[in-house]
Amino acid sequence: MNFPFYIARRYLFSKKSHNAINIISMVSVCGIVIATMALVCSLSVYNGFSGLVASFFSEFDPQLKITPRTGKAFSPALPAVQAVKALPEVAVFSEVVQENALVRFNDRQVVAVVKGVADNYEQLTEIDSTIIDGEFRLREDVVDYATIGAGAAYALGTRAGFVSPLELYAPKRNEQVNLANPAASFNREYAQVGAVFRINQPVYDENYVLVPLALARDLFGYDTEVTSVELRLAEGADTERVQRTVEELLGSGFVVKNRYQQQEAAFKMVEIEKWMTFLILCFILTIALFNIVGSLSMLIIEKKDDVRTLRTMGAGDALISRIFLFEGWMISGFGALIGIVLGLTLCLLQQELGLLKLGQTAGEFIIDAYPVEVHFTDVLAVFLTVTAIGFLAAWYPVRYLSRKWLRAGE
Repeated sequence: MNFPFYIARRYLFSKKSHNAINIISMVSVCGIVIATMALVCSLSVYNGFSGLVASFFSEFDPQLKITPRTGKAFSPALPAVQAVKALPEVAVFSEVVQENALVRFNDRQVVAVVKGVADNYEQLTEIDSTIIDGEFRLREDVVDYATIGAGAAYALGTRAGFVSPLELYAPKRNEQVNLANPAASFNREYAQVGAVFRINQPVYDENYVLVPLALARDLFGYDTEVTSVELRLAEGADTERVQRTVEELLGSGFVVKNRYQQQEAAFKMVEIEKWMTFLILCFILTIALFNIVGSLSMLIIEKKDDVRTLRTMGAGDALISRIFLFEGWMISGFGALIGIVLGLTLCLLQQELGLLKLGQTAGEFIIDAYPVEVHFTDVLAVFLTVTAIGFLAAWYPVRYLSRKWLRAGE
């Protein structure tokens, strides 16, 4: 066994002659345990919220989305786009036309994102699981149907099955506004409300209206162009690898985004909050770890006779310094390990039992309890952070105070 480590271990677990050293050591360990446990739990809760947000978006967003790098529209008949469609990993290839438009219902109106989708849209996303009123459909006989977000439906005062249709207005492309007759400068289409969806994300619930692709092309003045192509991959396909393949096929003229990149702003906000909380807790951890300074300082004073004996036996300054440095490392290391174990235990209990509730009554929020998702990389980051700060907290008294007090006693 390493000699400095052996002596440090004996010092840590042996009873000190001054009880204050034991108390300060225990306070140091407890402070590290609590701060480490808080780090593990808080990072896991933020991971849970990220997963929750991702699950909402995944019901509406495609796995991959292709848009032009410049301009609004492109032809899906391009050879490169058709090569993407022919990839064996692509299970669903869906064309989309999406623009802002004015939506009216009786005497109410809102500006919404009108998204024209192809007939295979149900195979692309899990839209059926978000329907709260009516039935998702695009066209029956000569009637076009719209599926509208719950927030937009509330603003318009409509719901599935109403007799009056939605009126959709969009300015004509490449035409100037006719000041004498402004209404002539707009395309107008009609669609019955077939269903209302809700995914608990205002960006969709309050703004989106899904309509047939042909109706959207007529409304926005497109012939065969699309504003984007959305892809669903085959079961078991590697999304990152397929994304790279699609980017290589399409070249620099197109942008290919996965689900995370499509909602980058929302996920970045959660990540920023997560790591800001991490930094704040690290500051608290640093304060707790500086108890090690007091503990080691008192231990160095108490063990002056032992140090004198070790020097007599031939021990050098480096070996003696390592003894007390290992002592500080073990305080931070044991505190980190115990804190991580307790933090993981609390996370497991929260996952299984939902001990910490979001509201006073069930159903008050989207979920009843705080979501928790443990990532190994976060646990590793916490352990490395605690041990690194613990090393710095132990290095100061060993580097400076031992020279002052131990040499003075020679």
